[in-house]
Amino acid sequence: MPCGRSMKRSPDLLRLADAVLLPGFTGTTVPDWVRRRLAGGLAGVVLFSRNVDTPAQLAALTSALRADSPEILIGIDEEAGEVTRLEARTGSSRPGNYALGVVDDVELTERVARDIGRDLRAAGVNIDFAPAADVNSNPDNPVIGLRSFGADPPLVARHTAAWIRGLQSTGVAACAKHFPGHGDTSVDSHHGVPRVTASRKDLAEVELEPFRVAIDEGVRSIMTGHLLVTAYDEDLPATLSPRVLTGLLREELGFDGLIVTDGIEMAAVSGRYGLGGASAMAVAAGADAVCVGGENADEATHEHIRDAVADAVTEGRLPEERLADAAARVRALTAWQAQAPPMDDRRDEIGMVAARRAVRVTRRGASVLPLAAAPHVVELSPETNLAIDRNMPWGAGEPLGKLLPGTTVARLRQGDVHNGVAGAVLGQAADRPLVIVVRDAHRHPWQTDLLERLLAARPDGVVVEMGLPGRTDLGAVHIATHGAARVCGQAAAEVLAGLA
Repeated sequence: MPCGRSMKRSPDLLRLADAVLLPGFTGTTVPDWVRRRLAGGLAGVVLFSRNVDTPAQLAALTSALRADSPEILIGIDEEAGEVTRLEARTGSSRPGNYALGVVDDVELTERVARDIGRDLRAAGVNIDFAPAADVNSNPDNPVIGLRSFGADPPLVARHTAAWIRGLQSTGVAACAKHFPGHGDTSVDSHHGVPRVTASRKDLAEVELEPFRVAIDEGVRSIMTGHLLVTAYDEDLPATLSPRVLTGLLREELGFDGLIVTDGIEMAAVSGRYGLGGASAMAVAAGADAVCVGGENADEATHEHIRDAVADAVTEGRLPEERLADAAARVRALTAWQAQAPPMDDRRDEIGMVAARRAVRVTRRGASVLPLAAAPHVVELSPETNLAIDRNMPWGAGEPLGKLLPGTTVARLRQGDVHNGVAGAVLGQAADRPLVIVVRDAHRHPWQTDLLERLLAARPDGVVVEMGLPGRTDLGAVHIATHGAARVCGQAAAEVLAGLA
């Protein structure tokens, strides 16, 4: 980097650049470099499952962060269901959005979100990057799916509003995402640039409706999606587009809260513009806080991004007034949270209630439920997207084993499936009930193929779908949980054992 450029970076400008950055870090205690940056004006941090061990540890971590800077943002992705950071080691005690949309009880959704807010408030987190307000109109969407309340815009809108009410009643800021809507996409923005080609009229009627309602509900923040929305900008993804963030979100929709970027390290934006370039462009476009997560969690990466934002100011690509406005919006959100009333410590077991209510059972012919003996359970496990913790436990076999001792469980991935695997499964299930657990089977031909081969030999087999339900006419009984959270597996096990 030329010396002349670095000389233009005044301490005040560097501090202002730091005031819009939310980096991640590794470990369950605060690294020294984060402490130094917080003392130098860093806006806050983003926490991931790698930072969370126990509730007591997390509370100690956030307390240590605030000891260095009392007025900081501490954010986390706690959607519940498949995307949980608080419960990544155990699986979520609350179902995700899709299950709540299936039940379609806005009071239930509000209670679930309030329950999440209590846990976050107790842990010292003051902004939750949730709910997903995307309308999942493409059933083959590889990254939204169960994270959406559904495919119907009015349903998604009313549950988005309920979720925001519940969470923000606890003093934790909600963050509706992924603006202007990631539901009708077939590309995961972690890996590439999704294109949304709908007209402005269609966008207004579908994708934008939940965000419009979220703004009316008083949502404190909105997260950008790394999407190329061609009706507004044919060249720049929404996160980097002044037409989308300033023209559409600020001016047309009238949103005055905090605009936060999705992870700036995601390939949809960093792949072309780099971490620093994308960060500076996002702030220039109208974003107020830049999330830096993933594996980019070290001081050198943070310094690179901070310097790039400062250089954009000195080179005239980012007005200093825009950077100052972004920093002021960050401070305004922490001030809102500081005024939140004290939290009660009531516990609400609403998550299990919601999971049970979301189960749908389709029976064909003679009923095989409840299971007459301990079954053999085979769980078909697909690769999940990067928003979901890869090591998070899921399934119906483990909870079923507690209800029906002697239950055996086999977990198969795509690489485990070969010509002889169906015969092996059938041999393990000989003279016993067979339960086949799938996850988004309609999106994975290897799951569908093995499922059909097993059912051809065992038409009495029971299918448990823990992803988006496709066909419900498979198996003697088809059980749709509408989620893969721990409580969804428990709810399915209760149905199988005849306890529901």
